[in-house]
Amino acid sequence: MKNLFFIVILLLSASGFSQEVCSVYYPLQKGTSFQITSYEKVNKPTAVVDYSVSDAGTDWAMLAYEVKDKKGKVIANSEYEIRCQDDGIAIDFKSLGAPGILEQYEDMEIEVSGTNLIIPNDLLEGLELPDSNMHMTIHVNPIKLNMDVNITNRKVSGRETITTPAGTFDCVVLSYNFESKMGIKIRGTAKQWLAEGVGMVKQEDYNKKGKMMSWSELTAFSK
Repeated sequence: MKNLFFIVILLLSASGFSQEVCSVYYPLQKGTSFQITSYEKVNKPTAVVDYSVSDAGTDWAMLAYEVKDKKGKVIANSEYEIRCQDDGIAIDFKSLGAPGILEQYEDMEIEVSGTNLIIPNDLLEGLELPDSNMHMTIHVNPIKLNMDVNITNRKVSGRETITTPAGTFDCVVLSYNFESKMGIKIRGTAKQWLAEGVGMVKQEDYNKKGKMMSWSELTAFSK
């Protein structure tokens, strides 16, 4: 359940429309690729997610991803859409779910609804951002399974310089609360570092007591 949703998927680097028009933070060209590696407690990878911009139009892009476990075995792959919206982008709310979760239930009746994740270009310190959520109902006769993911209290908390295996980046820092429920409820907070023209560089996830549960960082980037 700790990996019920990969928050690393929320803020990505993506796709193929004009960066000047659509996103300051996300490289939106077809062919862009990057890698996010996730860790828990010790500095040993628990998962590696490889992303690529698989297709793009004038105001949208499709982001494909492949998830590998710590042994390098592919455990999930899928894609979702990012669209230009106002002065920034809207990331499909389906990205809030764990990688491959929709495909896991593709032979069942599924209902999915939610609110997209909005990333404006003007991320000034103190700015409050809209909430995002996803609700999924899985019909497994004679019962229904429900999954909820909520991202709340999103705000810009400052700027920091971050170094990862992919380089050193000047970043804006976002913070938010998260809650997921599918039988078991998980709540906590997260910090996320975004760099202009790159997207997410690092993320740290904390439980409700403030103890770090996991962290993720950019380990490769190419466009």
